[in-house]
Amino acid sequence: QVQLVESGGGMVQAGDSLRLSCVASGRTFSWYVMGWFRQAPGKEREFVAGISKSGSSTYFAEPVKGRFTISRDNAKNTVYLQMNTLNPEDTAFYYCAAHTDRWRDSIGKYEREYELWGQGTQVTVSS
Repeated sequence: QVQLVESGGGMVQAGDSLRLSCVASGRTFSWYVMGWFRQAPGKEREFVAGISKSGSSTYFAEPVKGRFTISRDNAKNTVYLQMNTLNPEDTAFYYCAAHTDRWRDSIGKYEREYELWGQGTQVTVSS
């Protein structure tokens, strides 16, 4: 069973940067479209960013465009979320997710399109 483990969260001030990492166990990571989602207190989980299997395509939610980047290293079974110019509205629990259909390479933007989830990592941004 493939597992996803996030790390890199923490408490920062507005304007700071953080890089989240998500490591996948197993040898099939390169088959998966990967995504990052977040859930703020009292809100539903929302899509943040996604990346295709090779990393050639990415997609970002509007609130993070221009501030966040997503990348992956298939040799390390790792996907990254670089978050710059953080603001208090970015405070949330961040989850990585994998879409395991090896024949699909389009980036999903909905939770239902991802079958594997990590346990999440907390990001807190103070003003």
